[in-house]
Amino acid sequence: MLQLSHYPSAIAQAAQRVNEVDSQLMAVQHQINRFEGNADRVSAFESDLKNDAQRKARRFEVLLVNQEYQKSMDTLIRLTAEKQNAIAHLEYLRNQFSVAKLEARLAIVQQLNDFEARELVGL
Repeated sequence: MLQLSHYPSAIAQAAQRVNEVDSQLMAVQHQINRFEGNADRVSAFESDLKNDAQRKARRFEVLLVNQEYQKSMDTLIRLTAEKQNAIAHLEYLRNQFSVAKLEARLAIVQQLNDFEARELVGL
């Protein structure tokens, strides 16, 4: 458990990590969108494809053989899990900070009660 004064910076660092992973996620999603757009373009302009089902199948084939697309999808999955873990860590720190503040308040109240009790007894 951290000292009370260290929580704000730890929380800020954890929030920054969530933002960094989110930024990486957006970049990968943009790359995936480009691959999918290219696959759509390829399937749309092939004249031997007669209907939407054939175009969708061709799009799937184009994406299936694209190693960079597959790698990007793997990265997307990994980064999504990493972001969820970073969010969980951030929430953990926030909750720990709340608990630490409550414990500090309780300690102050107990000290005040002890002081008042000694004053009443005349110590």
